[in-house]
Amino acid sequence: MLTRKTIWHFTFVSLIIGFMLAIQFQTSQEPDVRDTRDIWEIRRDLQKEQELHKQLLNEIRKYEETLEQYEQQRSENKGAILRQTVEELKKEAGLTEVVGEGIVLYIEQMYDESYVGPVSDTISADLLRRLINELNMYGAEHISIADQRLVNTTVIRDINGVTKVDSYPLRSFPIEIKVITPDAEKMYNRLKASTIADDFALENLLLTVSEPQQRVVISPYDGTVRVKRMEAVEEDRR
Repeated sequence: MLTRKTIWHFTFVSLIIGFMLAIQFQTSQEPDVRDTRDIWEIRRDLQKEQELHKQLLNEIRKYEETLEQYEQQRSENKGAILRQTVEELKKEAGLTEVVGEGIVLYIEQMYDESYVGPVSDTISADLLRRLINELNMYGAEHISIADQRLVNTTVIRDINGVTKVDSYPLRSFPIEIKVITPDAEKMYNRLKASTIADDFALENLLLTVSEPQQRVVISPYDGTVRVKRMEAVEEDRR
């Protein structure tokens, strides 16, 4: 015969089992709905991620194109700067024609019909060098003698009694000297006040200085530029 205590224990255990079965039954009825909802959410999130990925790819492509354009422009700018530098160096080296403000000097013989004695058909190299040094001192930027452009390697010397500018002989008068300078008026006044004309007169030569001119044209150096004592600089790979 079952006691009241035993019946009570049996009833309590039955209630617990019934409650657990009810929970299990409810859980087994809901998973399809919950799982279906989660899949759609995942799909929406995946679609959003794909759209974001596409946007990022477009942004990356746009920045790559911008970077490529920048690199191309920088390369073109480097080329333009390099060309400009080469032109400036060629100009400084006397390899290009130059036009600018300046003056023109003429050297002529002073002999008249009454003169008796030896007649020179050239100018001494020393006197010509002194004139060039004075012109440089007064601010000459470009000089030519008888259309022979003076450059850093130009040599004025006497060879067998004939003055030569590099290899060009000065055998006939008048000799024309063109000078380009930033301030032609200033150079003109300084030459007029100089005693260099008296030095020419001592050699029976007349030095004439033109009025300042707005446009003086000097031809490029037509010789071979020889570079000595120059070595290539290795690129720093640090």
